[in-house]
Amino acid sequence: MGKVNIDINGKTILVTGSPGFIGANLVLRLLKEMTSGTVISLDNMNNYYDVRLKEYRLSLIEDAAKTSKAQHIFIKGSIADKALITEIFEKYKPEIVVNLAAQAGVRYSIENPDVYIESNIIGFYNILEACRNYTVEHLVYASSSSVYGGNKKVPFSVEDKVDNPVSLYAATKKSNELIAHCYSKLYNIPTTGLRFFTVYGPCGRPDMFYFSATNKLSAGEKIKIFNYGNCKRDFTYIDDIVEGVFRVIKGAPEKKNGDDGLPLPPYAVYNIGGGTPENLLDYIDTLQKELVLAGILPEDYDFEAHRELVGMQPGDVPVTYADSSALEKDYGFRPTIDIKKGLHNFAVWYKEYYTK
Repeated sequence: MGKVNIDINGKTILVTGSPGFIGANLVLRLLKEMTSGTVISLDNMNNYYDVRLKEYRLSLIEDAAKTSKAQHIFIKGSIADKALITEIFEKYKPEIVVNLAAQAGVRYSIENPDVYIESNIIGFYNILEACRNYTVEHLVYASSSSVYGGNKKVPFSVEDKVDNPVSLYAATKKSNELIAHCYSKLYNIPTTGLRFFTVYGPCGRPDMFYFSATNKLSAGEKIKIFNYGNCKRDFTYIDDIVEGVFRVIKGAPEKKNGDDGLPLPPYAVYNIGGGTPENLLDYIDTLQKELVLAGILPEDYDFEAHRELVGMQPGDVPVTYADSSALEKDYGFRPTIDIKKGLHNFAVWYKEYYTK
């Protein structure tokens, strides 16, 4: 599908899920690049994980806003609050919307399904309804590699059938793609979904393995290695994710009519993944070396004594592997940052942050 170039300067951009991990880094990039305009951050600052990390990311955004040529406005609230979403669209009239707000986590969805329906289904519906009622040039939203479920064909392509989710989280993300397609078709709203593959990096989410493992190892606790280490993950460094999102924002699916005179849905979905799945045990070895180099763990740390190989967890999958060729074809970008550099940057940040 053809793309329509969007100039972000002078625009009002709503980023939900900021100051979440991806959201905060995207807002920082926008504030750096924009020569004019407004970035609105929306987040409910819930306690799914340590709120202090979100407050820290928000402080980085506020510092960046002081020297940015664009204005930044932070609003505390939930996308599930329809009245609030309507008020924001009525007052600020954002031309670009990036919906990153969602309840994340595969395992958490097994015990806490309500919050996934509230945020990922109702909240996303509220965003789409607002985009329908106001002029929005492009809606970009977060999907997930989890939609591929237990697919055995690798690498995962956006052309693959993804009708068999193995977690409620995955089901909500696939639902987002389906509902977005419907709204693109019915109301001619340009939408682009992005399937993220295991995002990691400095100041990330503490529920992600690399972060939780670091917390446990530094506290002298054991880490559990699931599926006895027989997992492969397409780890994607945060800077690569942000670069991909930034490029996608500026290229909206083109509006066209079909032979029947009705709009063809200006809709697209892309993978953003490293394209080089890493064995989990190799990833852990690299993490441990970087933790020693950063001085988080001593050189004589007994890693074997702090590892426990266990079976697969419900809702998890053995392999994730992105085919990002469509992203490269349409936007000229493919993730490039390897795990050694990525985990090194994380370890340096972790040492500095927790030393303070």
